[in-house]
Amino acid sequence: MSDTPSGTASGTASGAASGTASGAAPGAGDRLVRFGAIVFFVGAVATLVTVAPLFLGTEPFPTAAYLVSMLMGVGFAIAAAGVLRTIAVQRRQARETRQVRSAR
Repeated sequence: MSDTPSGTASGTASGAASGTASGAAPGAGDRLVRFGAIVFFVGAVATLVTVAPLFLGTEPFPTAAYLVSMLMGVGFAIAAAGVLRTIAVQRRQARETRQVRSAR
């Protein structure tokens, strides 16, 4: 069994084990997507909490609670930035690979 940087026996298995298509370690784009998802879900919970009193007929929450609901959009934007960053890195890697192959 040969050792690779990810500690698996083959390059194809490392991609499946790490959850990335290229087999590379999770990068900054992946972290942005994860963080964006967390922020989005915090905003979603805040939205449910702030809308519930409107249906239950109780006193609505203060304005600050509604501002926390805006985290849904912020989280979505952060996750989209992570996706775009990942796309840019993969395009750069593909371009470099193409240049190396054409130089041979």
